[in-house]
Amino acid sequence: MAQAGHLPGTIGKLPPPTIHPLLVRISHWLNAAAMIVMILSGWGIHNSYPIAPFLFPERITLGGGLIGALQWHFAAMWVLVANGLIYVTYGVLSGRFARKLLPVSIRLALRDGFAALRGRLSHNDLSQYNGVQRLLYAGVLLLGVLIVLSGLAIWKPVQCQLLTLLLGGFDIARIVHFAAMSAIVLFTLVHVAMALIVPRSLLAMIRGH
Repeated sequence: MAQAGHLPGTIGKLPPPTIHPLLVRISHWLNAAAMIVMILSGWGIHNSYPIAPFLFPERITLGGGLIGALQWHFAAMWVLVANGLIYVTYGVLSGRFARKLLPVSIRLALRDGFAALRGRLSHNDLSQYNGVQRLLYAGVLLLGVLIVLSGLAIWKPVQCQLLTLLLGGFDIARIVHFAAMSAIVLFTLVHVAMALIVPRSLLAMIRGH
């Protein structure tokens, strides 16, 4: 006979372990949305004042011109900074970053990367990041800091003149900002490809388990 309060077949069953807490999931998707808006609007800003010898197709830019692109860029910037601070603070204080990202090793990343290319990298335990994931996720956190600092340097070069100077001046800071953006785009492409290869990881970031 089933124990009172339980349905038959459910006695002794525990809920699946949480891989990504709710705060992490909300922060992840907010960061993704804000970063996409910033990238697309940033490409619109670049088209008005090119820093590289090419322009982005207008259909993949946001804002419809310099003024609109700037408005979208600054609106998303505040979301990204506020949400990013919450995410990083939680990651540090909860010990999540230490558990998930450390140790970061190029040797381990190369080993797991070659194993993935040969189809020999296990994805059974989604709660543990492999060497490639650790390197990429730790790297994109540093890129996030760099893109915010370089963005401040070119947005407020007078008020943040020391920061602008440390980055090599206004023009160099623009190059740093553009390079950091390009690296984040590359990370996003790799990140999406990895999620498509292992769909369970995408479901875990939606459901938490």
